[in-house]
Amino acid sequence: MMPWSCETHIDWLPLAIISVRLMRVTGCARRLGHSLAVGTMDRPLSFDRAETFSFINPWIRYFLFFFSFLFWVLSLVIIAIGVYAKIQKATDTVRDTFLVDPAIILITVGVVMFFITFCGCIGALRENIKLLRVFSVSLTLVFLTQVAIAVLGFFYSEQIPGTFGKFVKKAIVHYRDDIDLQNLIDYIQKEFLCCGWNNFTDWSQNLYFNCTLENPSRERCGVPYSCCAAVPGEVVVNTMCGFGVQNLKYIEAVKFIYPEGCAEKATHWMETHLLLVGALALGLALPQIAGIVLSQILISQIQDEISSVI
Repeated sequence: MMPWSCETHIDWLPLAIISVRLMRVTGCARRLGHSLAVGTMDRPLSFDRAETFSFINPWIRYFLFFFSFLFWVLSLVIIAIGVYAKIQKATDTVRDTFLVDPAIILITVGVVMFFITFCGCIGALRENIKLLRVFSVSLTLVFLTQVAIAVLGFFYSEQIPGTFGKFVKKAIVHYRDDIDLQNLIDYIQKEFLCCGWNNFTDWSQNLYFNCTLENPSRERCGVPYSCCAAVPGEVVVNTMCGFGVQNLKYIEAVKFIYPEGCAEKATHWMETHLLLVGALALGLALPQIAGIVLSQILISQIQDEISSVI
């Protein structure tokens, strides 16, 4: 009988001997096993589980990829809506309205989401630790910022109306300067059945609605039509229903408009819808927490995989 070696051809040995020695000699088993399959000794086929084992869980990897990809697509939609709204405006907004321009806010939020989710997509797909860390750190910062705002809002709840009121009053001043801002304010006033921030006289701060004698506007001492009380059976909206309302006393104004400010109505709505507000907050927090946890798990698995190879 010829001596056994890894170079021995399969047709030199009986099948029974081959079976026994395949189990004894791992290196030869790989080459002979491949020879049985394809009739060549060029590429070894591994039957060793240790060589096919990976620390990286494909479920975690691809779930993180699709999770990030979903929000990446959403960010593109938000950016597209913001850009479209900005382009469709007849005139560019003045510099003071930049921070209260809904189109600019949408574009900013979309760009931040795009950057974060892009790092998550590519990091998970390419198993790139640096991109995954950027994704994890960015999500963590966003989450902590939201938590900080919520905590500050809880401890300084009395100061929030004043702080947010400045933002709203600035929006009232530029009501006619930005069509998107105008539509947003009208929507809020119609939904909450309110007018202005504190009350309907806040509209005197607007260039078109102020009550100064020098104001040549036809809307002088008026309020937007979105402040007007609904008229039963009215088919066509009367956009001039708020003209001259600021000259009336509160008791008389109630007959034509909703005189209460949106601050009081918004506060009351939040107090009566705490469950919905909590659900919305939880809905924003859970995807961020899931993204942070999954990215950290995947980073740990990639590091273990690299350590096992080294």
